[in-house]
Amino acid sequence: MRKPRDYDAELQALNDKAKQVKTRKQTQLGELVIATGADALGTEVLAGVLLAAIGNDDPSRKEAWRKRGAAFFQGSTNARRSAGKDAGGTQAIGPGAQPAAGIPGAA
Repeated sequence: MRKPRDYDAELQALNDKAKQVKTRKQTQLGELVIATGADALGTEVLAGVLLAAIGNDDPSRKEAWRKRGAAFFQGSTNARRSAGKDAGGTQAIGPGAQPAAGIPGAA
């Protein structure tokens, strides 16, 4: 006769694994923010930039962002040096700056 499966133990193991994955994801996102220099931005500014990126429906803009991100991860010195600049070459918004009409270049 077969030994019955312990479903409770299996569910607990899956829950533990899910918590580990979530913790690792949060840690990696924090490391990414620091590696790109985005930790110098104010919390509200960083949140606004991310929300603007999520709401952006321009495929060409997203592709440009994807390419910059890929270059950053491939170790391109130029990509790392320009991590704090937008695609137009202007400096990113500083922690105390208040944009007049939203985030430039993100809409």
